[in-house]
Amino acid sequence: MARYGAMFGPDVTFLGVDRCDVTDPGTYADADVVIIGAPFDGGTSHRAGARFGPSALRQACYLPHNGSRPSLAMRVDALRDLRVLDAGDVECYSGDIEGSIAAIEEAVRRIAGTGSIPIVLGGDHTIALPDARGVATARGRGRVSMIHFDAHADTGNVQFGHLYGHGLPMRRLDESGAIRGDRFLQIGLRGYWPEPETLAWMAERGMRSYEMTEIVARGLDECLTEAFAIATDECEGVFLSVDIDVCDPGHAPGTGTPEPGGLTARELLDSVRRVCYELPVVGMEIVEVAPPYDHADVTAFLGNRVVLEALSAMARRRKDAAGGPAWDPRQPLLDGR
Repeated sequence: MARYGAMFGPDVTFLGVDRCDVTDPGTYADADVVIIGAPFDGGTSHRAGARFGPSALRQACYLPHNGSRPSLAMRVDALRDLRVLDAGDVECYSGDIEGSIAAIEEAVRRIAGTGSIPIVLGGDHTIALPDARGVATARGRGRVSMIHFDAHADTGNVQFGHLYGHGLPMRRLDESGAIRGDRFLQIGLRGYWPEPETLAWMAERGMRSYEMTEIVARGLDECLTEAFAIATDECEGVFLSVDIDVCDPGHAPGTGTPEPGGLTARELLDSVRRVCYELPVVGMEIVEVAPPYDHADVTAFLGNRVVLEALSAMARRRKDAAGGPAWDPRQPLLDGR
């Protein structure tokens, strides 16, 4: 049985929300969202340090950690309008990649099995395999699509002689049957990897990747709208994977494999808002926040706000579904809504 608790840094919850126990489903039976940390960076190929990401993401805010965050844009307080709990960290060891993957997957599957939405704080992108597979096992294998923000495709086959690592999880997910290759939507790719052989495999599997040049030429909103249509075709739920290196290093310097020329912080936040407001998100992860390479907590603050933006959009989606005036982003702030 996996153990849970703070591994690095103080034993605090995400901005002061209540705590729950993954091993006791009764403690989160009524939760809308359960946050859990996966402090694993044993799959990195360049700069390690993402093991410290969950602690940094929980704490990165200048406001009181009181379990409340009213969104000016969305006119909701996600930490109060939703039942959001924090289960602490899965106990991970960077020297035991297979054991860590198994422990993370067990925790995510337990959470998703109650109908709650797991939000996993990483950790390097190796954890996408247990995160998405755990959700798909609970929700229906092949019935969950993936929207993946990243500078890198993470579809390699073997890394340093191993089948597991942060450049490989999307291939392992496809091979496992948890998520269909033709329901992988990748946003923000750029740079000089992967090689042609891997790109050919991705094409064979039907993956759709939006490289930054296409995003600039067509516009981010148009690319997202197209991706959303594919993601919801024959799938009941969407898993959102956000690698912080999708942003330009000027906006997210604290990451293991920075690649110039990415999205701005504003573009990422707006995109996450759209995904979680418009689509039936059933699981999410934020990965590759590496505090040792951050300065002034720039990347940790952004990662924290990615989670808050997702939660606020989920809360607004629920509020609008319940009736009343629908949210209009063009509405003035002080209009009383």
